[in-house]
Amino acid sequence: MTPANITRASAQERSRIITAEHYLVTVDLSGLNLEGEPLADPDTFLSTSEITFTSTGGTSHVDLIADEVLEAWIDDEHEVDTSAFADGKLPFTTEAGQHKMVIVALCRYSHTGEGLHRFVDPADGKVYLYSQFESADARRMYANFEQPDQKATFQLNVIAPKHWQVVTNALAVEPQEGANGLGIWEFEPTLRMSTYITALVAGEYHRVEHTITSKAGEIPASVMCRQSMKEYLDDERIMHTTQRGFDVYEECFGYLYPFGSYDQIFVPEFNAGAMENAGCVTFRDEYLFRSRVGQEMYEARDNTILHELAHMWFGDLVTMTWWDDLWLNESFAEWASHFSLAKIHQADGGSDPWVGFCSGRKAWAYRQDQLPTTHPIAADMVDLVAVEQNFDGITYAKGASVLKQLVAFVGEGPFLDGVKAYFTEHAFGNTQLSDLLGALEKSSGRDLSKFSQQWLETTGPNTLRADFDLDETGRFTRFDIVQSADPQHPTLRTHRMAIAIFAFDDDVLRCTHELEVDVDGERTPIEALNGVERGDLVLLNHRDLTYAKVRLDERSLATLTGHIHQIEDPLARAVCWAATWDMCRDAEMPAEDYVALVLAGIGSETDPQAVATLRAQATTAGLAYVSDARRDASRGRLTAGFAGLLKAAKPGSDHQLSFANGIVSVARSAAAAELLKAWLDGQEVPKGLEIDADMRWRILCALAEMGAVDTATIDGEAAKDKTISGSEWAAAARASLATAAAKAEAWRLATEDPEVPNATQQKICRAFWSETQAELLAPYAERYLDLCRTISAAEGIWATRGHAASQNALLYLFPSVPVADEAFLGRVDALVADEKTSAGVRRVLLEQADAARRALRCQAAAF
Repeated sequence: MTPANITRASAQERSRIITAEHYLVTVDLSGLNLEGEPLADPDTFLSTSEITFTSTGGTSHVDLIADEVLEAWIDDEHEVDTSAFADGKLPFTTEAGQHKMVIVALCRYSHTGEGLHRFVDPADGKVYLYSQFESADARRMYANFEQPDQKATFQLNVIAPKHWQVVTNALAVEPQEGANGLGIWEFEPTLRMSTYITALVAGEYHRVEHTITSKAGEIPASVMCRQSMKEYLDDERIMHTTQRGFDVYEECFGYLYPFGSYDQIFVPEFNAGAMENAGCVTFRDEYLFRSRVGQEMYEARDNTILHELAHMWFGDLVTMTWWDDLWLNESFAEWASHFSLAKIHQADGGSDPWVGFCSGRKAWAYRQDQLPTTHPIAADMVDLVAVEQNFDGITYAKGASVLKQLVAFVGEGPFLDGVKAYFTEHAFGNTQLSDLLGALEKSSGRDLSKFSQQWLETTGPNTLRADFDLDETGRFTRFDIVQSADPQHPTLRTHRMAIAIFAFDDDVLRCTHELEVDVDGERTPIEALNGVERGDLVLLNHRDLTYAKVRLDERSLATLTGHIHQIEDPLARAVCWAATWDMCRDAEMPAEDYVALVLAGIGSETDPQAVATLRAQATTAGLAYVSDARRDASRGRLTAGFAGLLKAAKPGSDHQLSFANGIVSVARSAAAAELLKAWLDGQEVPKGLEIDADMRWRILCALAEMGAVDTATIDGEAAKDKTISGSEWAAAARASLATAAAKAEAWRLATEDPEVPNATQQKICRAFWSETQAELLAPYAERYLDLCRTISAAEGIWATRGHAASQNALLYLFPSVPVADEAFLGRVDALVADEKTSAGVRRVLLEQADAARRALRCQAAAF
């Protein structure tokens, strides 16, 4: 699944021989060859790399993924044997000393989001290019030493149509006049950086210029998008968040923004959320909202903006030596984005971002950490195959959760002092875990070796329970915190956490007693609670300081039923919501009870991320965690519940939009079909609810699943929405159709057609399965296993399709309930055990089978 793999061992060996110093890269986007004639294949371009480096002498190689190496020279006199170019490597031999190597290559545009991606907008025919190089795809655009510790300075020259916008990591420049309407952009050299954060964005982009106020002075900045999206580019709001992030990070990190400019570009068909190219950040342009979305989406975008900005320090200024310390990038950026949002909201007002973190991101971490494929935060990344599998909930959300615990452990002040010293000492260099821990130990005076062993080098979450006795007046006479761990992940950790007691005060559940404690080992007595009234709710991990699953005692759980909305503290509610969701997933709480709890409390929930998360979790519980015999009734309860909430919601509110989306996602009766059709026609629409473009497509997908619309209806809607979003939604709607022909075509497009863009392919895969179409889809269970074998063997389109596309197919085409029964899962187990199954496919199968078995356990639990 990763062509031209790079191993940690080979990277270490090369660094003993080679030290990169400077790149002069010329990317020719004119479509002409070296003789000035049109290239035979318009999907290719010329790239020339001049690499200055030092060598200790001997044989090494340069990395390059290209159709052909046209020329290669060392020191302008020694021609390199280009016939040896294979598997993404061009070998060469040098004597000790400084050298300059020149490589001219015929490279290929990407249509799968890796390397230099090229996109033609169906809305207006305009061309857009952008680079995406993490983890090791800069070599798809220019020859280089593709590993994070080979930092160098980069100077980029670009030949392209003169009317294009061309943006890189360096300050913007005006193009020189070239022949035939071409321009030549010659950028200044950058500061030292790794190859994977170099960048090129080029095309007919709409650009809005701004400036950012840094402690060092005014910094040129811009926000860009394609022309057909410019009416949705709310650049003032984006730049406000960005400026506030600069203010927080420069103050708290103690190091001024290290790069000369800051461009943020919203690009199409992007595989990830965003990418932290130094000074040139790319975002998926779904973050430009053409239809109405809830506040949670704006907050998610703010978080992403701040996440990528944090990377300018964590990752770009100071970079991991190798991908073992990927978490030093992602976990810190994840923590920092929420930390900075909290600082911003404290000053400007707004909801507490740690509430959304508890509701959404930590739920991702807990889910990932309980899978059979879990791994330590500080993972063992032996090669790129391992790296690409570990951009997951451990590296991001668990790592950030543990950093939040570390801040609680050492104190915010000492933590930030250590971070400041870390940046100052290692600026423009590479580090390992020990470098950061050493800085934090020095600033805090604490020995962090135990913390590292317990939290960064182990797997699995702990579970915390309160075990107590009461006297006749309801006061504690004994209070212990009992800590447990899964036998397969037996580590018991030291937790810095808070305990809170809540009691009713009229119609409000208020905290009446709170204390912070250190929990260590299997049982920790909390003598400070002796004599304290038990109250109505005992809540462990108040303020969500530690990373652990929490269990509620019987009376506390009863208090929450019907009263969770009366807890005045949003973060305390989030911890309660998280605890009940964990109990539901672990088959300790009936799915119907969890759904009832959500439907009773979500209408009063004030945190927008919590509302979105709870709606999704209740839908999963109500459709996947109930038995086949109870599913229709459960769907009816969900539909009725969302309908009641919709009726009670304030017109035009985010709650109204969320509950309308809930109805669209679950309602599948004949009456529901008639209602949704009426909404499409502008009839019976609740006051304040806008049936805009994306809502229309969501409704059409639901109607297609029910067999209530046909292909002609979908085609008609697509004709009115001639955008890439419309094209993607139309593909999803066709894949949702309840006919054998539609499913066969959807399968073909998702698994056999290499021309389907990744984003479209993902829409198709996500829309393919539905438990309402189980009989129609049953034959595809075996076809899925055949697909896994084909992907493992890298046969057919999977020889070149790329990681994102294969992940889409493997993840989203895995059969859903009730097709994913024990018999099918037994066949999955056999495929996992087959030595021919690749590591990447095996991992997905293990995770998806585990999720399916969890659903079956919840269905089978006797309550």
